[in-house]
Amino acid sequence: MASGVTSLYVGLLSGTSIDAIDAAVIATDGRRVSLLETSSKAIPANLRHRLLVLTEAPLVSLEEVGELDRILGVLLAEAALELLEKAGIPARDVRAIGSHGQTVRHRPPRGGKYGFSTQIGDPNTIAELTGICTVADFRRRDVAAGGQGAPLVPAFHDRIFREPGIDRVIANIGGISNISLLPGESIAPVSGFDTGPGNTLMDAWTLRHRDQPFDRGGQWAKTGRLNEDLLGHLMTHPFLTMSPPKSTGREEFNLAWLGEALSALPGIEPQDVQATLLEFTARTLSNGIRLSIPTCKEVFLCGGGAMNHFLVDRLKALLAEQRVATTESLGVHPDWVEACAFAWLAHQTLEGESGNLPAATGASRQACLGGIYPGERLLRTL
Repeated sequence: MASGVTSLYVGLLSGTSIDAIDAAVIATDGRRVSLLETSSKAIPANLRHRLLVLTEAPLVSLEEVGELDRILGVLLAEAALELLEKAGIPARDVRAIGSHGQTVRHRPPRGGKYGFSTQIGDPNTIAELTGICTVADFRRRDVAAGGQGAPLVPAFHDRIFREPGIDRVIANIGGISNISLLPGESIAPVSGFDTGPGNTLMDAWTLRHRDQPFDRGGQWAKTGRLNEDLLGHLMTHPFLTMSPPKSTGREEFNLAWLGEALSALPGIEPQDVQATLLEFTARTLSNGIRLSIPTCKEVFLCGGGAMNHFLVDRLKALLAEQRVATTESLGVHPDWVEACAFAWLAHQTLEGESGNLPAATGASRQACLGGIYPGERLLRTL
């Protein structure tokens, strides 16, 4: 298909929080993107538990990896088909599905070691059950090119959110927080990096103490008091002082790591820990913005953290000199930006275009990302 032709793509994403599969269908020619419909499919509690164990356990069973890869592949396919049914769009009208899958281990290259980033959610299963060409496994080509495989969304942010003459940041607050730095000067490169935890520690602490998957609106955190000693301990994590490009995940920021800090500071009330974890996210994110692009005028938030009102209030206080709003002000609801990004990345791959930004991932070059898994219709044309 010639570049410049508008086609339909589905994006599927299960993020670091592992609470749901976000699905979005877009129309794009690669330059312009229109969001047509969205849906969210909850990940069953038992499956979420198994995935959380898999992402954090130092040793994992190959049997467990293989089974969860297939189970999640079926769930992703169901999410795509349910989305298309909701939108009233036949599967035959969709050119491709872009599936991020579920990251189960992210180890950027450091200290001369080979890096890797592994996602599961079998794309063969998605293509087979939907009949739609599926593009997946986006991160590993960037890693093969010397990059960290993350963050990948800055290229999409550059395409749809960049504004001439305005230095702008898009801050995605998922399980991990990452920022895309969008300079207003057209010749200046776009870059980005992970700043540290987003929701992952807050969600895990809420699940442990309140048996809820997340702290809605930050209401529980708001009842607590900031513990400066705990915050100071958290802020010593070596990732925070690393220079970009950099990326991270649950491997670095998890309850076991938090437990080590708390063992040295006994007696902190659970709600105070939650308030401190929220401040930790706000401080690391705002620090990353101020230090990397001091001329920033606007910060637009997306991801689940954009719905945490207390967190947003803290970011507004810490970034008092910038306008802070959500990407809804730019025409895309914050819940769906990443799903749209992976739908767009599928377009890039099928057109043989690059999907990464070396300034963000550290790759040696721009690369066409992902593997292509033909659907029934594409097979008939080969």
